Amino acid sequence: MYTVFQPKQIIIGENSLEKLGESAKKRNITNLLVVIDHFLTLSPLDYDDKIKERLKQEHIDVTFFSDYRGEPSLQHLRAALTIANKETITGIAAVGGGSAIDIAKAAALFYKNPQMDWDAIPKQESLDRLPLIAVPTTAGTGSEATKVMVITDTEKGIKMNPGHSDLIPDTAILDSALTSSLPKNFTAYTGIDALTHAIEAFVSTKANIATDQYALTAIQIAGRSLPVVYQDGMNMKAREEMLLASSYAGIAFSNASTNLAHAAGRALGARFHIPHGLSVAILLPLVMRFGLQASPERYAQIAVALGADASKDVYELAEQSIGIIENYCDEFQIWKDALKYIHLKELENNIDLLAQDALEGNGILTNRIVPTKSDIRKLFLDLIEKLKKKKVIKQV
Repeated sequence: MYTVFQPKQIIIGENSLEKLGESAKKRNITNLLVVIDHFLTLSPLDYDDKIKERLKQEHIDVTFFSDYRGEPSLQHLRAALTIANKETITGIAAVGGGSAIDIAKAAALFYKNPQMDWDAIPKQESLDRLPLIAVPTTAGTGSEATKVMVITDTEKGIKMNPGHSDLIPDTAILDSALTSSLPKNFTAYTGIDALTHAIEAFVSTKANIATDQYALTAIQIAGRSLPVVYQDGMNMKAREEMLLASSYAGIAFSNASTNLAHAAGRALGARFHIPHGLSVAILLPLVMRFGLQASPERYAQIAVALGADASKDVYELAEQSIGIIENYCDEFQIWKDALKYIHLKELENNIDLLAQDALEGNGILTNRIVPTKSDIRKLFLDLIEKLKKKKVIKQV
């Protein structure tokens, strides 16, 4: 028996942000806090004004919170809650990337449960929270469809990522127009993050017949759409398909779990302040190599979903799945961008800490091969060698 959790409602289509007021009204929200990425409030976008006008038509008061940058942190959460409590809000919406949605999830929960301990969240039978609407502006995190939120404790240098089905937003609005301004590099980072969510969900030991369908469909859609939208950011059909792939991947991993690429990627991102999608992207082919022999049939299916010839031998296809991802990393300048953030000597000096952080993260136990600390150390050593080679090629 399987249970699959997902948003109660998903609205898809260009300019579907216009449905925000109607969605809020259906949730009996009268005073909405909108967590919104700052750049969306600037001219010529002015999404705060557009949202305010739409909500005014539904007689809903609105307050905006955009005072955050980078990965979502406890400081951002506290700032959002200060505003929420001052305005006595009755619902929360996020309009932005994964950071906005994670802050909104946390604020919706802690507004009602200010004393709750982070470690206690997954143990609760149910969670009381404010009504929650998510409008992603990147096609990657899938956070609009997941039961997970990631908040960084900057003092401890760790990312907390508790999960609970009641953290899934009530409504997800997928508006391709909101993703059209995403820069080329972040289109790649978030796109590979979505692909990683789907791949890891598919090879997870918690995968089931339902999550497999979401995962494989997400892989297939991302495989055909990500290269297109990377080259042409104004291709709205490809943008819409990537949003759908991201949400499908979100549903898949939210129910089946991510694995080693995310556990190690979160550790790497927290220590080196690397964009999440980038940190996951550089580890994905190495993690796939680590787990390949444990499930060649599943990796072969991944290759076929990405466009490989299904008539080939299973083991040949399994190998090809890694090659396709490595080609994406080359095409999308992933290795080159990683070297902007990572000092190789510093990475080498922090391997033990990174391995320990990764080992304590979510998803380790759902790997087809459960890694040891030694395995994860080797993973980071392999990453160093890979980046050294790319650095030499870049210099030549």
